[in-house]
Order: sequence, then structure tokens, then C-alpha cells
Amino acid sequence: MFNVQLSSFNLFFYRLYQLLIALPLALLSTALTAITIIIGCAFGKASTWGYYPPMIWSRLMCWGLLLPVKVEGRELLEERQSYVFVANHQGPYDIFLIYGFLGRNFKWMMKKSLRSIPLIGKACESAGHIFVDKSGPKAIYRTCEQGRAVLKHGVSLVVFPEGSRSFTGHMAKFRRGAFQLADELRLPVVPVTIDGSFDVLPRQKGISFVTWHPLRLVIHAPIHPEGQGPEEVQRVLEQSYETIMRDLPERYQGFVTNPDQ
Repeated sequence: MFNVQLSSFNLFFYRLYQLLIALPLALLSTALTAITIIIGCAFGKASTWGYYPPMIWSRLMCWGLLLPVKVEGRELLEERQSYVFVANHQGPYDIFLIYGFLGRNFKWMMKKSLRSIPLIGKACESAGHIFVDKSGPKAIYRTCEQGRAVLKHGVSLVVFPEGSRSFTGHMAKFRRGAFQLADELRLPVVPVTIDGSFDVLPRQKGISFVTWHPLRLVIHAPIHPEGQGPEEVQRVLEQSYETIMRDLPERYQGFVTNPDQ
């Protein structure tokens, strides 16, 4: 295993490897995965083609950059149970960690603006992921109805309740939407702690190199519904927030306002 801090010599070759090998392979695999999803979902089941190709792609995105991944807590989940997974949002590698290593067939709840990304937006739409539309009450209702249709037969939902990536590695406030949907459908909420993604690729302007750092995905015990209504939503939200926060390294603990929320 590598040391967390690479020497200047190793850092130079790691960056050279990224430019000459990892980046071209990442671009090629991303395009091929998106095309596979679009075609596969057009002729087959979205639950299959919308999950397995991106799962393989996500693992390659981690392994291709030599990033070790540790997963904890999968044994806490029931095989055929649908869940609403809520995770902190440290950076782009959150996507690869969850898609590649969560080990559950799921749909994302994502920003409507992501639909406009060439090829990737179409692949997400074909896979049946849920684009959050907040343009009005009817649009919000349609989003909720799509969520209800998805959360059946063991298929789960993954949400970043912060809504946007962290600028500091710390957690910002959680929005209530995912917890309200879980409350309406009487589904357990599973807090997920992502650790290391901010260290690998922090949020900043422009394009930057990936920094070598271990990645950790912690799946916590499901929080089962005890009641229903606004108080129950708030209870699950607060418990999820505290659970995720508690498993972060000390340097990333504590609330920090995210100006992008």
C-alpha cells in the first residue's frame, strides 16, 4: 500500500500517469458507459443496464487511479428492502464510491441541471434517475411521484441532502426532501459517510490533478420509521446528520455554511 503522502518523485510520476494513461482511459470509459446505458435501456431493463455498467465504470475510475477503497456496514442491510440512502457530498468521487461500492441497485435523485450534460444527461435519463424539478408545486409533485414509482422491489434511492459539493470537506445543512419522501413511503433511511473524496479532488475552480488518498464508504444502520409527519421527518434528518458527521475525521467535523446551497 502507498503512503498517504507521496514523495515529490512519486508525485511527478503519479501526475504523469494521470495525464498519459488514466485521463484518456477515463474519458473513453465514460463515453462507452454512457452509450451502453442508453442503448441497453432502450432494448432491455433499466434496472439492469442503468446499474451494472456504471457500477463497473465507477470501480475502474477508482482502481485506474490506484485509489484504495474500504467499505464498511453492507451487512446491516436487508437483501430485498428498499432504502433511502443519504450521504454527505465531499466531491466528484462520491459518485464513484457509491455507484461502485454501495452494493445495491438504486436510482439517484439529482439536480435537474445535470440533464443538460452531453451524453451523461441522456444516460441518466435512460437509466430512470430522478431529476429534481423545483420550478413549481406541480413539478415537485411529479418528482415525488417518480420517486414512489422507483422505490419498489428492493430498488433504493440515493440522495445528497446538502444539494451541492462541499467547499471545505465539512458538512453543510441537510434539506428535507429525501426525508419527507421516506416518511411518506414509510421507508428506512440509511446514513452513509463518505470520507476521503475531498482529499482526492477538492472543489475548486479549473481542472486539477487527483491527489492519492484512501477512500472510505461507511454504511450505517438503517433508521426505521417510528411515526409519521413533520416531527418524524426532523428526527430522522437530525439523526442521519449526526451519524454521518460522527464518522468523519476530526478535521472535517463541525457545521460549515456552504454558499452554494
